[in-house]
Amino acid sequence: MSSRPDLPSAATPEAMLARARVTFDIEAAAVLGLKDRVGPSFVDAVRKILDVRGRVVVMGMGKSGHVGRKIAATLASTGTPAMFVHPAEASHGDLGMIKAVDLVLAISNSGEVEELTVILPVVKRQGVPLIGMTGRADSTLARHADIVLDSGVEKEACPLNLAPTASTTAQMALGDALAVALLDARGFGTDDFARSHPGGALGRKLLTHVSDVMRSGDDVPRVPPEASFTDLMREMSAKGLGAAAVVGADGRAIGIFTDGDLRRQVETGADLRALTARDVMHVGPRTLRAEALAAEAAEVMEQHRITSVLVVDASGVLIGVLSINDLMRAKVI
Repeated sequence: MSSRPDLPSAATPEAMLARARVTFDIEAAAVLGLKDRVGPSFVDAVRKILDVRGRVVVMGMGKSGHVGRKIAATLASTGTPAMFVHPAEASHGDLGMIKAVDLVLAISNSGEVEELTVILPVVKRQGVPLIGMTGRADSTLARHADIVLDSGVEKEACPLNLAPTASTTAQMALGDALAVALLDARGFGTDDFARSHPGGALGRKLLTHVSDVMRSGDDVPRVPPEASFTDLMREMSAKGLGAAAVVGADGRAIGIFTDGDLRRQVETGADLRALTARDVMHVGPRTLRAEALAAEAAEVMEQHRITSVLVVDASGVLIGVLSINDLMRAKVI
């Protein structure tokens, strides 16, 4: 049990909120402090990583190790091949994962973690470039490193100034800055990002095309313009889309009729049985090409407040239809 005399007062809601706000202030100051200290060594680090033919091997112990895993993952997902190697495991065989074509990014706030410092000379003997991210410029890590990134903080957010808090926040921010600078320097774009995130929501939005999710062939509800209203409704019911395309003799989509159009026709009191598809269709339907992104189809539907869009080829010939339900099933929206 804690022997801190301030424990009872620190357990009040007011004290808890005050501590949270102080934590935010300290960690924000730690990150902003990096802004003033980033300089030539950061540029050297980015250039060194750009020149690497292998991978960036990130290493760190304890909380710095957790940060290192995240930095490695961020680098890998933004165009810089990277992996995390645990320093303790490296001493027992995992150093074999590091090749001369790689680069090591070693993270330690103190720069004196034994499991890390003991392998630094071995890394250097292999001729592997070493970037050290540390809070102490006079540390063992800094002395061994080819390039030193200063991640130092004035104090931790922990009231005891012991638990890694502000220091790990600074490390994380510095790692993100590296990844973003590298991303920018490589010209890494949204398509590249999507290819490394195919299973995520962003990947689906950036990689899924209309052709991947549209209905085609016999699943597309369509009628000629001279079709009777009864035939039009029969086609809509059979295909279960809530809409039907009106297609000319040349296969081009000249109109569309939807459930909304049906309600509006009923409200007019007209004798619908005497009408044809041409009489009731909405002329100039919204269309997309099959190669368009499915996310673009979602934007069109939202912008024009429609639930279906027709898909046509370069000549305007109807080749498919896409509904908002299709996009939802594909998890595009």
